Amino acid sequence: MKKLGIDARLYRQTGVGVYIRNLLLYLEKTLPAEVTVFVYLRKEDFDTVTFNNKNFIKRETDFQWHTLSEQTDFLKALNKDELDLMHFTYFSYPIFYRRPFISTIHDLTPYLFKTGRASTKGPLRYGVKHFFFGRILKAQIKKGKAIITPTQVIKDQIIKHFGKKYADKIHPIPEGINEEIKKTKEADLKRQFPKDFLIYIGNFYPHKNVEKLIRAFAKVNEEVELVLAGPDDFFTKRIEETIYDLKASNKVLLYKNPSQEDLVFFYKNAKALINPSLSEGFGLTTIEAAYFKTPILASDIAVFQEVLGDSYMSFNPNDEDDIAATIFSFLKHKPRQNYSFLKKYSFEKMTEETVKLYKTHLNL
Repeated sequence: MKKLGIDARLYRQTGVGVYIRNLLLYLEKTLPAEVTVFVYLRKEDFDTVTFNNKNFIKRETDFQWHTLSEQTDFLKALNKDELDLMHFTYFSYPIFYRRPFISTIHDLTPYLFKTGRASTKGPLRYGVKHFFFGRILKAQIKKGKAIITPTQVIKDQIIKHFGKKYADKIHPIPEGINEEIKKTKEADLKRQFPKDFLIYIGNFYPHKNVEKLIRAFAKVNEEVELVLAGPDDFFTKRIEETIYDLKASNKVLLYKNPSQEDLVFFYKNAKALINPSLSEGFGLTTIEAAYFKTPILASDIAVFQEVLGDSYMSFNPNDEDDIAATIFSFLKHKPRQNYSFLKKYSFEKMTEETVKLYKTHLNL
């Protein structure tokens, strides 16, 4: 039996967690019988995650990413299992791990956005942390047997910043629509949101550009609201301050910690999803919006151009006036959008392509 490891420590997180949960869902159905899978989970997920496939073995590894314990204790846990291949599903790994591994690098945002505004740390602590992050990322790219990216754009960025010599081992494998959200019932929030609204879904990190979206939306003199659905954390306070400073609380509404049922309501009832991000790896919320046939307004960044093609209204994310003008144009003309591009994206297809890589590097 070959032994494969899957780093699932971010199982319950947004973004990467969606990737991990859908990968494991289809991996149970597609992985060859001669492979034993060790799934490394945090303590909070260990008892709730179950597998029907007897070849899937859970390991409790309660070691936070980007920490010393990841570099020491997680390393010991992996070495103990003597894996034939490890899959690190995030750009963080024990730098002294010497056995064969592949990695998924979803984007280069933490590497490219080198300002302390993207962290709760002080400038000095952030600078030190960013330095070591860069060293670990470079080692991961150099030492990995293969690198998976969700788009060609991210592959091109890696080549640009780390060298053409890595091009042949980088494999763009698109992601898909979260299977969980397809089966989720819609929350009843119509009394809470009786007016027409646009929806932003995601976190409020600086590169998400939500503050600029709020300033742009404040210029739109139309009978429509902007709902911002995201986590309640350090960065949320910045959003609340921006809304307060602009006296926009009557038209910009903050909805904290939305459930899956809440998200389905927002997708189904919003006039459009709006995503002003400056940097993305794939853009899962835009794909989910398209699944519910919700029109999309988004940044004219390369990732969205690759994933969405001409099936969305784009704007310059650095120009408040252009964002406002695009919103106004959409509300006035209500152009139809084509969602046929969704056929290209599937977590099942993604898993099948990933399994091909596993087989190659497990010599199956």
